[in-house]
Amino acid sequence: MFSHPRLVRAADNLVREQFCVSPGESVLLTADSSVERELVDAVVQAVLRQGGKPLVALAPSLPFQGGLSDPYVGDSLAAAVVASDVWLDFCFPYHAGSRIHNAAMEARRCRYGLIAISRADSLARLYGGVEFSTLLDFNIGFMEFVSEHAGETARFTCAAGTDVSFVLDKVKLKRPRSMRAPGMDTVPGAQSLYPTKDSVRGRIVIQALFDETYRRLRKPIVIEADGHITRVHGEAPEDAASFERALRRASGENTLGTFVHFTYGFHPAARLTGDQFVEDIRLPGSNAIGMGLPWWESGGGENHPDGIVLDQSLWIGELQIVDQGRFVGPAPLRALHDAMLRRLD
Repeated sequence: MFSHPRLVRAADNLVREQFCVSPGESVLLTADSSVERELVDAVVQAVLRQGGKPLVALAPSLPFQGGLSDPYVGDSLAAAVVASDVWLDFCFPYHAGSRIHNAAMEARRCRYGLIAISRADSLARLYGGVEFSTLLDFNIGFMEFVSEHAGETARFTCAAGTDVSFVLDKVKLKRPRSMRAPGMDTVPGAQSLYPTKDSVRGRIVIQALFDETYRRLRKPIVIEADGHITRVHGEAPEDAASFERALRRASGENTLGTFVHFTYGFHPAARLTGDQFVEDIRLPGSNAIGMGLPWWESGGGENHPDGIVLDQSLWIGELQIVDQGRFVGPAPLRALHDAMLRRLD
């Protein structure tokens, strides 16, 4: 059995270019029962090519992410994460925000990757389907642009009926070009836009949802906001109970809660899969709406549900950045965006 060259390139970009694995480093891969063996094998081989020492921890899929997963995680994994130089987490739901993740971050040894991809073809697209350096050029450039515009009003719309505005807060998690120091990083190809507290107003219409599972929705769900979530309606019967449970859990107060983040996805190789959440929120023009208590507040713990808006239009201040999914921002950023060419080899 051999791996496609794109998957080999993807694994090398993840291991060598993003997480800078060096000889002798201990590299932990966490995977659940949904993660394909081909993906794990490709990443293990990439670690070995760098002279690292890989260890794969396989466990049943977690029922919840973040702090809600704590009762389902054993002491053996808790011990492994604090003794690892690099931890690549392919689980979905994932470990970020959990007790063991917090312990790993506090130990100041581990470089943690929230990857949350289970399919080899998805990893191949996100890490091998574009010239990786150009993806980072635009990702970092757009992140800096968003950071410079903190305090301005952002607005996004979509053809399904979304029209919402909020005041941009500072960027909470800044992406480095490469992970050489302890901390946390995510898959490139999307940028979060954080709202200031209680500033979100309008209507959001989501077409996919991650509450207790991730899925495309049979019927769009409408979320009304006036500082906080005031009403949810339009949902199909099979979605109503789980979404309300997730919102009330995430609020920390048994209310419908507020908003953690919005995003802009721009990965040129991403495709709408319906089962790979991390890839779907990197689809060009997508917007992942995180709802609940922010992870930087006590009790947040990455427990929030996420809804997805497709083909958004986005403005920051008076400047239009995205038009129905297509990037139309300032010329310097357009040049970086247009340099992200999809690779098919």
